[in-house]
Amino acid sequence: MSEPVSVSILDREFLIVCTPEERPGLIAAAAYLDGKMREVRNAVRAPGLDRIAVLAALNITHELIALRQRDTIEADSVAQHVRALKNKLEGVLSASVK
Repeated sequence: MSEPVSVSILDREFLIVCTPEERPGLIAAAAYLDGKMREVRNAVRAPGLDRIAVLAALNITHELIALRQRDTIEADSVAQHVRALKNKLEGVLSASVK
């Protein structure tokens, strides 16, 4: 059953409806967004909540894209290592069968 959760972002309260299972994630996301918006506000003294929100969203999106690219690179590296191990195993197994 969904229930409202109060979160504070840049000293403004928002009621957001979510399930009890989603609550911890929502609270963590709101705290992260609040922190990013405060960073932007303090760093650039951007006038207006809209501008602060857009700049914070761009920063968060940049972080997400960088993490995805890193994960892709790491996954490719793991896949290469698995292929190399598979080839070694196949070589050892085929040699032991002969």
